[in-house]
Amino acid sequence: MDKFIITGGTKLCGEIEVDSAKNAYLPILAGTILCEDEIILNSCPDFKDIENMCLILKELGIDVKKDKQTLYINAKNADKTVIPTFLAKELRSSFFALGALLSRFKKAKVAYPGGCDIGLRPIDLHIKGLKDLGVKIVESHGYITCDASNMKGGVVHLDYPSVGATENLMMSAVLAKGTTTIVNTAKEPEIVDLQNFLNSMGAKIHGAGTSIITIEGVERLHKTIYTPIPDRIIAGTYLIACAMTGGKILVKNCIPQHFSSLSNKLQKSGCKIKTFSDKIYIESSGRLKTMGFIETRPYPGFPTDLQAQTLTLQTISKGNCIIQENLFETRFKFVPELIKMGANIKVSGQTAYISGVKNLLGAEVYATDLRGGVALVLAGLHAQGYTTIHNIFHIDRGYVNLEEKLSRLGAKIIRESENN
Repeated sequence: MDKFIITGGTKLCGEIEVDSAKNAYLPILAGTILCEDEIILNSCPDFKDIENMCLILKELGIDVKKDKQTLYINAKNADKTVIPTFLAKELRSSFFALGALLSRFKKAKVAYPGGCDIGLRPIDLHIKGLKDLGVKIVESHGYITCDASNMKGGVVHLDYPSVGATENLMMSAVLAKGTTTIVNTAKEPEIVDLQNFLNSMGAKIHGAGTSIITIEGVERLHKTIYTPIPDRIIAGTYLIACAMTGGKILVKNCIPQHFSSLSNKLQKSGCKIKTFSDKIYIESSGRLKTMGFIETRPYPGFPTDLQAQTLTLQTISKGNCIIQENLFETRFKFVPELIKMGANIKVSGQTAYISGVKNLLGAEVYATDLRGGVALVLAGLHAQGYTTIHNIFHIDRGYVNLEEKLSRLGAKIIRESENN
């Protein structure tokens, strides 16, 4: 167990590179189950979630090797179709493997998934969609047992544009007989990336990034070399870090259009921003204006995964702000920790009301989840005095060596063992 100790008040300046997207890499790793040839994945970051997903693949009999930042995966000898509880409880994305297992082996048994405690993330959309494709499903004793021997292409209408359900159903249909049409799909860039990855192996998928995706089943897939997209949430976090501390940074290896809902708001708040094809420049000085009203929405709306970081920025911005969280009901669990640091926030249900203060104060705080945890890091970078953040294993799930990268920008942040 480690902790961060941050001395606030230092401006951030310099250049920083963005890692590959965790939320793109995880479903792509699940997609490797579909292919019997070797797959090479580049730019693999050392996220704990990716490590756990690789353990799940190995549990299924898949050969996984890593050489520096490259993964070599060969599922030719995969011989198991069960994902046990001890692995599934660590990672919600373990459930992505269900669609791929059913597509290739026509059967699977998967424990209910775990992950960050940010509220209910029901899997009923996944199950309903699979049933629409002819999969027989039995739920008992914490496991979901599926028989896809009669699975075939069909039409699936999602009641909500769920990212996970969209990705799972895409993979389940890749090797199924016939054509599958998924209606009211999520449009996130990570879904487009999954489509591009699967198509690079010979899948026939069209429409990712729109509300209707069509999958023509194929008999088999072939080897590929692929590089997943950069992480738009990490890029956005760096932008907010600069906005909170002042200074100027160039964020490299990113796709600015993927997080334009944030950069547009930052610009209107008083930041100077320049966008390029694969990088974005931000400059911030003085106290920013609040963003007024923010509500989280599925892509291309404002992302829930940047809500906590943005809320933290609003605590020191000039004026009042209202944030409506529409996706997860416990995204505000970190707010009491910000209040310890002097923030003026009131929460009512799924709405937070923020009145900006001039300065936050260093305090001893605890990360409650991934995004709320990194929001506390941003608060600490700004706050007067020093801030100690405990339970940073949450943060490590989505940010690799965060303290080293921020330090290179001038931040005063160190990692220490809880025993110190």
